[in-house]
Amino acid sequence: MKIYLFRHGETDWNKARRLQGQSDIPLNEFGRELAVKTAEALKEVRFDAAFSSPLCRASETARIILADRKTPLILDDRLKEINFGECEGQEFAAAKKDETHLLYGFFCRPERYTPPAGAETFREAMDRGREFLEEQILPLEGRCENVLIVAHGAFNRALVNPVLGIPLEDFWHIGLANCAATVLMVENGELTVLEESRVYYGEPVNVRP
Repeated sequence: MKIYLFRHGETDWNKARRLQGQSDIPLNEFGRELAVKTAEALKEVRFDAAFSSPLCRASETARIILADRKTPLILDDRLKEINFGECEGQEFAAAKKDETHLLYGFFCRPERYTPPAGAETFREAMDRGREFLEEQILPLEGRCENVLIVAHGAFNRALVNPVLGIPLEDFWHIGLANCAATVLMVENGELTVLEESRVYYGEPVNVRP
């Protein structure tokens, strides 16, 4: 069974390099264009099951990729982006340059990151990702050939890094553009990564925060 794990298309906050977290920011027109090009490239793939974060930038991307397929789209809160609490909406640049910034650790020292008020840890995101896989995805083996999942940049890394054995200090090792797919295989209940960060539209955009 193959899993196509996508990051959503571009939003205005992606373009402005602002933290979105669980703020419900919609796709911009370019983001929709990326999703349409991705859908065209995948038009021959039969998705037997489809899941998405309920945040509209992800769910709209999923619906565009699914196009006219009759596959039901299941929205799951566990696929939401990592929550940044009071820091949502802030720009990346300031956080990465200032060691006293609440999010400096998030970008530059993940293993030392202490979340601000209302935010969650990397471990919490990884735990809900693992729970989602165990409850929703692994049981589909033998019944599905291809599964679509659309979520978010940091969350998708939280899902994939443990599969690849990437330690927390290297959390950002994988580049992940908007509408990029990580393709995984499930065989005998075990996950492996077949492709990292594949795009279907040309030059990747917003690869790293």
